[in-house]
Amino acid sequence: MTVQKVFQRRELKYMLTRSQHQALLKVMEPYMHLDEFGHSTIRNIYYDTDSFRLIRRSIEKPAYKEKLRIRSYRKATGTSTVFVELKKKYDHIVYKRRMTLPENEALEWLAGGEKPEDSQIAREIEFFRDFYKELHPAMFLSYEREAYAPNPGSPMESGFRITFDENIRSRRDNISLDTEIWGDKVISDDSVLMEVKAFGGMPVWLTDFLTENHIFGTSFSKYGAAYTKFVLPEMTAGSRTLAYGRSGQAAAYRGYASASGLNRSKKVRTESYRYA
Repeated sequence: MTVQKVFQRRELKYMLTRSQHQALLKVMEPYMHLDEFGHSTIRNIYYDTDSFRLIRRSIEKPAYKEKLRIRSYRKATGTSTVFVELKKKYDHIVYKRRMTLPENEALEWLAGGEKPEDSQIAREIEFFRDFYKELHPAMFLSYEREAYAPNPGSPMESGFRITFDENIRSRRDNISLDTEIWGDKVISDDSVLMEVKAFGGMPVWLTDFLTENHIFGTSFSKYGAAYTKFVLPEMTAGSRTLAYGRSGQAAAYRGYASASGLNRSKKVRTESYRYA
């Protein structure tokens, strides 16, 4: 199986009920099929700073945001192949760069080890790691996913995908890809997150279904939802109240955006945070 390493696309998200999910699967039957991943249990390790700087910025909905994670599509071992992914979003377009590495090499590299190869993607990931000097595994996040691709001969673009995620769980202890699935539930048992991944438009049958069922897009982020639901209340409890400022972190983000070639004409809103 060929591994795609570079992505540029829109990712549109919709929260469905289980009954809506089942109804949509029937509508999809003439047009789409399970892709090569089919049904999988996805495990992720999200990297962040001690103060969750990356996800705090992300949920402010800036024009530009980014995240770093290691992903596995099955329970991993030290020699299992995993994906190291740098995901950026600018002006509603998602740009993703990823590498495949054995799990132990991926963990060692992101902990400060030497770059495993001299490629453009590796340089981008290492630049990101070195820019945010305090990065470490901050959260384990897992979910059950079904992924669908267009049927052969379909007029839909080849990169068009629809995924359905359920049983989304998170935890901040025992952050490892080689463990069983357990943790706090991020969404309800009756909810299914649908993601439509494409660079062009949606097929008519899908827009008709969404319109008829009054289903609207959402900016839902799994990591952001888990942070807001489980981490933020702890961080703001008691004397640890969140304060806002506009100092060093704003300058740091401008520096990173400029160095990454993402400093466009649109002004990126930046904010800094501190804990009082």
